[in-house]
Amino acid sequence: MTIPVIDPFNITTDPNLSFLTAALNPITVQQELSKNLPQPLQKSNLCAIRVIRHKPGRRCLIEYNLTNPNHSTIPITLLGKVRAKGTDFKSYQLNQTLWHRGFIDNSNDGISIPEPIGVIPKFQMWLQRKVTGVTATNLLPQAKGIPLAKHIAEAIHKLHQAKISPQRRHTMADEVRILHERLPLVAQLKPQWENRLEKVLVGCDRVAAMTPEPQFLGIHRDFYSDQIIVDGTRLYLLDLDLYCQGNPGLDIGNFIGHITEQSLRTLGNPEALVDRENALTERFIQIAGEALIPAIQSYKTLTLVRHIYISTQFPKRCQFTETILELCEQRLAKHFNFFRM
Repeated sequence: MTIPVIDPFNITTDPNLSFLTAALNPITVQQELSKNLPQPLQKSNLCAIRVIRHKPGRRCLIEYNLTNPNHSTIPITLLGKVRAKGTDFKSYQLNQTLWHRGFIDNSNDGISIPEPIGVIPKFQMWLQRKVTGVTATNLLPQAKGIPLAKHIAEAIHKLHQAKISPQRRHTMADEVRILHERLPLVAQLKPQWENRLEKVLVGCDRVAAMTPEPQFLGIHRDFYSDQIIVDGTRLYLLDLDLYCQGNPGLDIGNFIGHITEQSLRTLGNPEALVDRENALTERFIQIAGEALIPAIQSYKTLTLVRHIYISTQFPKRCQFTETILELCEQRLAKHFNFFRM
């Protein structure tokens, strides 16, 4: 039987990923899977290979469809995460640790991660089981968006309480440094906004200086609604590649900043999903403590500022760039009033 191989990105022409020729060869893949998968899955047969994501020169994501050795009619899909600079053993080990600390598929709280399966060093790849469901991005605007937002707050708090201390740190200074790197690139595209962007950066510096840094915990650092798969009442946290020590308020503020941008771009009103934002914040504060309120407010504003740059990277979002800039100017003014309260 011919095993289909679908590679719309032609990744083997990427000079930094040329070693992946073997990862698209069904015979080699079957051999590596049989050698590196856990015992129950070693009897699986490869059915299809599909490259589903590619960041040129850096990484890609390959989907492997397998037969299920226990239930022949229920397929198994594994996601192979490849990094050009070498196998990401740290991310695999982190996911393994979380899996064994209560993030399994049948956890009582309905909060999980996709199961880490194994590592294939030959492909510079680690494997994770693909889960079914819908992203929170699609579900938050719907009727049950408020209870979903509360559950999301519980999910990220559970991650913060996992008691894993990574070596990497991300501070407020790092967050503002990124803005100082990105906004001048926007000014190059739109010179007429240069003075406005400079004032926004001054405002961001003031926000950073006024924000207390509570005790650092392990945080997601890239937490937004696309990073959550909802399968019924169960939530799966995805893409922990940036996991580091940081301010827990960053994850909530980042999530809310993305909701605001989504509301503006898809619903024409940045306040359209504010009840979801409030539900998320209120539930998180209930379980994590009021000391994080200033950090949440600050990171929410700084995330929205980062979206000024992000909007320029997608053709369909460029039309919203100035509107986001105007919103950031308004939010920065309100932010300083918040700190005076």
